[in-house]
Amino acid sequence: MITTSDFKRGTRILIDGDPYVIMDIQTQTPSARGAATLVKIKVRNLKTDQVFDKSFKSGEKFNEPDLEKKSIQFLFDDGDSLTFMDTTSYDQFTLQKQDIGEKANYITDGLELKALFFEGKVLDLDLPLTVEFEVIEVEPGTRGDTVQGSATKPASLSNGLRVQVPLYIEAGNVIRISTKDGKFAERAK
Repeated sequence: MITTSDFKRGTRILIDGDPYVIMDIQTQTPSARGAATLVKIKVRNLKTDQVFDKSFKSGEKFNEPDLEKKSIQFLFDDGDSLTFMDTTSYDQFTLQKQDIGEKANYITDGLELKALFFEGKVLDLDLPLTVEFEVIEVEPGTRGDTVQGSATKPASLSNGLRVQVPLYIEAGNVIRISTKDGKFAERAK
């Protein structure tokens, strides 16, 4: 059991059966005698990614969610779904691309990553900081672009994404893309 005095950023708690992670905490001390101290928190629902503000009386108790982090590996793409394998038990499971959202763009063959499970269902995928893709096509860049500080050109990658890359990148190069913002990080060695 977790009480409000145990709250800190990153703490995970169950509220109404859903897992939440605490993002921010404020304690409000009452000005009148006999009034209860309030703990105001900003939480993110781990199932829906929605952010809420909640208030609780000091001393309230909460259960910890039964969250499990497992190492998984991507196996193959079925079009609308992606199939993964638990690397310890070798069990396979499928996730719909629409449930994963933007993260589906960064999943490549054989990619090993971590998955957060709650009650046997995947809540979130922890992607590596960068993933590698081959540049399929680049549009020509002009050297005059460097005067305005935009020394980049558009490129199409093997996963279908289009990103801005530096002028020295050519078709056939393998580059690393940041999974946080989808931007060019560096050329792969």
